[in-house]
Amino acid sequence: MGAFIAQQPNGLYCRFSTVVDCPTHWNMTKEDYLNNITGTVSKREVGEEVLEVWLRPFPEVIERFLPNNMTQREFDNWIKEVSFEKRRGF
Repeated sequence: MGAFIAQQPNGLYCRFSTVVDCPTHWNMTKEDYLNNITGTVSKREVGEEVLEVWLRPFPEVIERFLPNNMTQREFDNWIKEVSFEKRRGF
């Protein structure tokens, strides 16, 4: 497996790369992912299947992280960022 999609605590989605051992895309809406923002979805139906069948639990992102391509501090800050819903317009 080269990567997986997980739902963040804030309800949005992230892509975690098992090649670089860190998240590569985050705060994606379902439509962002289905519209191939990651460059990895061959067609919409495949993306829908991934979200319905292959979505991974967010704790797996935390378990698989290694500070090779993102520092531990960056990752910790990222966890804080994706754990709370962003307020728009404030």
